[in-house]
Amino acid sequence: MSRFRSHEIFHRALELMPGGVNSPARAFGGVGGEPLVIERAEGAYLYDVDGNRYIDYIGSWGPMILGHGNDKVRAAIHAAVDQGTSFGAPTERENHLAELIIDIVPSVEKVRLVNSGTEATMSAIRLARGYTGRDKIIKFAGNYHGHVDSLLVAAGSAAATLGVPNSPGVTAGTTADTIVLPYNDVETLTAAFEQHGDQLACVIFEPIVGNMGTVVPTPDFLAAIRDLCTKHGAVMLMDEVMTGFRVALGGAQELFGVTPDLTTMGKIVGGGLPIAAYGGRADILNHVLPAGKVFQAGTLSGNPLATAAGIATLSILQETNPYPQLDKLSERLMTGLGQAATDAGVAHSVARVGSMATLFFGEGPVVDWDTAAKSDTKRYADFFWGLIDRGVYFPCSQFEALFLSVTHTEADIDATIAAAREALGA
Repeated sequence: MSRFRSHEIFHRALELMPGGVNSPARAFGGVGGEPLVIERAEGAYLYDVDGNRYIDYIGSWGPMILGHGNDKVRAAIHAAVDQGTSFGAPTERENHLAELIIDIVPSVEKVRLVNSGTEATMSAIRLARGYTGRDKIIKFAGNYHGHVDSLLVAAGSAAATLGVPNSPGVTAGTTADTIVLPYNDVETLTAAFEQHGDQLACVIFEPIVGNMGTVVPTPDFLAAIRDLCTKHGAVMLMDEVMTGFRVALGGAQELFGVTPDLTTMGKIVGGGLPIAAYGGRADILNHVLPAGKVFQAGTLSGNPLATAAGIATLSILQETNPYPQLDKLSERLMTGLGQAATDAGVAHSVARVGSMATLFFGEGPVVDWDTAAKSDTKRYADFFWGLIDRGVYFPCSQFEALFLSVTHTEADIDATIAAAREALGA
């Protein structure tokens, strides 16, 4: 399989951009080697600049639940382009997308459209602080909420500690009010509330983690977050940038029957174009400028192209309910991958919720960052390249979830399992 053109283009990119990429997730740092340069995509497939085809389990890191190049989404974008790409003024499409989100997501009464998941979480945390008049927040180790300064923190030596920066350029003062706790640990969470409860503005968390691999919350953990936030007057902030419209139409909160105060959304909400949102209780959202005093703005927020793609995507998901089929295909894939690893004598565990999943190379179960970090990343890297050589594109890190789309077929799944068996030597 030739990758000469990818090599050539990437080495030119190294002279133009830091690390040759515009996001570090594309740099293949978790698996080594050089990234593939993609030329086009269609349905469940990616095509690189060397003409190689891959069954795609990235889906642009989640948004492409309808597959690449859905006809109705493309038509909506084309129609919007013909009317203009940006106005810096209100449009009716903003209303339409907001109405869809409010109709679909159980907890959302009002919504504000923004441009990225990072912007959504940053704005929602500011809103939680402005609403409560408090400074401190809780996040969980291994949960990623974008490159917001106050969230780029690592836990200290204690189980519950104020965070310290883990990126140059992030000041200690910026992270001083961020408390980092282990995921799925009710006891430590309860202790943190007992110590800091009257100072906590919010708890931000992924209801299904996708950025240390797929990690599923326990019912007790979700219940504890809700109960403790209510008891202490803190905002429960559910980050559904990844899980929203993915694990169920109404996201993880619909699937688990949990009602947060604020929710962040991204990826699928824009159908592959740059848009995100945060929303929730009206009494909280009414604190955002110009209704309230909490500042947040964006020149391109709610732009016509992204709202058109988002409306088309959410409308299709509402009308077609693809989730049972996605679940069936995902179960078939992960059962086959698990059996391949078993037959190859490879220690592993499988985590899956609907159409997002991870094959961990290590003894399970994986319940938090400490258990995820024990995975054999070298073996995963070998597995990744073994799949690439056989025309299958998996996440370029052990600690990223894979995603299926409605355009994947049983034949794609079976071909992937066969490739995995060869790559593992099963």
